[in-house]
Amino acid sequence: MRNFKMAEEIQNEFEELEENGELFEHYRFVTDPGQNPLRIDKFLVNRIENASRNKIQDAAAAGNIRVNDKPVKANYKIKANEVITIVMSYPPREIEIIAEDIPLDIVYEDDDLIVLNKKPGMVVHPGHGNYTGTMVNALAYHLKDLPIFNSEDPRPGLVHRIDKDTSGLLVIAKTEEAKNFLARQFFEKTSKRTYRAIVWGQPKEDEGTIVGNIGRSLKDRKQMAVFEDGERGKHAVTHYTVLERLGYVSLVECRLETGRTHQIRVHMKHIGHPLFNDERYGGDQILKGTTFTKYKQFVQNCFNILPRQALHAKTLGFVHPTTKEFMSFDSELPDDMVQALEKWRGYIAGRDLD
Repeated sequence: MRNFKMAEEIQNEFEELEENGELFEHYRFVTDPGQNPLRIDKFLVNRIENASRNKIQDAAAAGNIRVNDKPVKANYKIKANEVITIVMSYPPREIEIIAEDIPLDIVYEDDDLIVLNKKPGMVVHPGHGNYTGTMVNALAYHLKDLPIFNSEDPRPGLVHRIDKDTSGLLVIAKTEEAKNFLARQFFEKTSKRTYRAIVWGQPKEDEGTIVGNIGRSLKDRKQMAVFEDGERGKHAVTHYTVLERLGYVSLVECRLETGRTHQIRVHMKHIGHPLFNDERYGGDQILKGTTFTKYKQFVQNCFNILPRQALHAKTLGFVHPTTKEFMSFDSELPDDMVQALEKWRGYIAGRDLD
């Protein structure tokens, strides 16, 4: 069936795109010493495969075409020895998105964008094994009457994404202009994002920064890994602050300086503190604590309450594409993380009384 065509390939492509600047492609050109004056949109149409002039003009309108690091309009005449950069969304791939009337937790909405609070377990976009019931299927229904919706585009309005089992805030563009404007912020890392995570163990310092290239694991393609040699993977930086120490686990806040695939999950594992119940990175095992049966049962009960990696995208901030005002949003921790934290607080309190 056409809906399912290339689904696994598209999933892999999304993961690769996220490693290389989320869901957008970027180009850099240097004009020749003998370059004659030429409209920049014409120049780029001739240089970028499958890029329409309209798409390039949309990128220019959003300030995403720059000459010598200064935004220019589509009719700018290029000259010799100029550095041209452009950021724009990848073209649609061959898959048909089915619009489904699935409830969305909309935190904010206007004519330009939507801010959503994604529930844990909801897949963001169709991929291998998840062809329907995704957030994109729900967005397709919500956006079906808008020009930005295209049934063959597997990511209508998507500017960034979070993992299936991560909960929290996402911003969705409702126009091409908004999508381009927001894309620039995520690409240049000027958007602000913080996460809450429950991790195994207690970091030695109350605050820290993790720096390490992230790329596909050489042993398991489904996992990401940290490469310290600097030759593999993409540069990644995570800042963390310990908010609460709960014996064998800790509640931490993580602030992303970059946005690599599984970045927090991989970086925290790298420093010896995998996310609680993170099956892919070993956090679904009892990594700290005692060998007593009663303790093992307690941890298993916590796993049952929180059947996913303990990660929530709590805050999101960006400049609005039309008003140019900075907007910030905050979401409450989901019930499963709240309940797990309460159980650990109770465990620590009870242990202190012994």
